[in-house]
Amino acid sequence: MTTTARDVYVAGLRNAHAMEVQARELMERQSERLTDYPEVRVRVQEHLAETNGQLGRLEQCLQACGESNSTLKDAAQSVMANMMAMTHAMAGDETLKNTFANNALEHFEIAAYKSLLTLCDSAGQGSSRSLLEANLKEEERMAAWIDANVAKVTQQYLAIEQKAA
Repeated sequence: MTTTARDVYVAGLRNAHAMEVQARELMERQSERLTDYPEVRVRVQEHLAETNGQLGRLEQCLQACGESNSTLKDAAQSVMANMMAMTHAMAGDETLKNTFANNALEHFEIAAYKSLLTLCDSAGQGSSRSLLEANLKEEERMAAWIDANVAKVTQQYLAIEQKAA
């Protein structure tokens, strides 16, 4: 069996869709628990709305290929996200762990979109480029926000912990 650029591209789209399902689940769980971090909560909720838009754009890309998302991959990533959220929720430093994990996830998503953009033309899907670029830009903005706020979140966490002690 010969693997074509289109095959790799479609697999990448399905993986990206599952990745965004995971991100959505994580952000939904996190936003419920960010009461002490209102600025972070607002930004997570904003990115949650962006993520829902990203899922729609990925579905458009898949439809342009005559394909659909992988229900199995989406379900597996959803379960994994909820397990991760529960694990972090049991930790005393949940917000810090979530900040680190979100930073890593955003950079993973950025790499995935850069890969898909590289494959677009070879897969005969140049018309989907703008949809993937929109997703990439949103991920880059969120990654930059997290990077810019790690110190602030850490300081807030410390202040909350010291106040509770």
